[in-house]
Amino acid sequence: MKLATYNINGINKRLANLLAWLAQTQPDIACLQELKAEDRAFPAGALRDAGYHAVWQGQRSWNGVAILARGKEPVLTRRALPGDAADAQARYIEAAVQGVLVGCLYLPNGNPYPGPKFDYKLAWFERLIAHAATLQASGLPVILAGDYNVVPTEFDIYSSRSWKRNALLQPQSRAAFRRLVEQGWVDALRTRFPDVPMFTFWDYFREHYSRDAGMRLDHMLLSPALHLLDAGVDREVRAAAAASDHAPAWVRFERVK
Repeated sequence: MKLATYNINGINKRLANLLAWLAQTQPDIACLQELKAEDRAFPAGALRDAGYHAVWQGQRSWNGVAILARGKEPVLTRRALPGDAADAQARYIEAAVQGVLVGCLYLPNGNPYPGPKFDYKLAWFERLIAHAATLQASGLPVILAGDYNVVPTEFDIYSSRSWKRNALLQPQSRAAFRRLVEQGWVDALRTRFPDVPMFTFWDYFREHYSRDAGMRLDHMLLSPALHLLDAGVDREVRAAAAASDHAPAWVRFERVK
């Protein structure tokens, strides 16, 4: 199976980009973040016409996550990350697709740092770590995919010189991601390409994409019940007209027999 994750940065604004990418690459499962659309504005009909069924959790103006499945109906299991019933931000959705449990997440950015948004980021991360531990203990085939808003190491960014005060690179953010992976998850991109940065994000400023001044923010973590076959980044999608500032990342896998 092939799963991809894509921060679409406005699903209706970039629907043509999304549909073109789906038609070209045909992932079995696609996790989307930053829908920036209310539930009722989600383009379920256009996606269904393209061969994809979906579950989603929308939010007006920002956030929002969705799981698409090609030719299958995803079975929704969660609409929110457990641990804080008062958290109204649409950042996590979970569904079963063809025997695999998929968690699609959009971890808080945390800027400006320091401050309450960074505190929220770390608290959300702790909730994710706790939930991930439960998923690991289940022994099920699980993938946690999405925009983690964390640059795990210095190797995962073109240069950290101008990013020293950014929440994406803070030691606490990196330590939380490391603790998560050390539960036993396989970081698909880093495992497949141990010696290549594999950037997934290039912001819109200072010609960062044309200069390849990127960073790795989008991660796919596989549980031990899944065997990694291949992984990559569709970086050319970032070069299209009206593109998101992220490129889709993808992984091919099979269940461990």
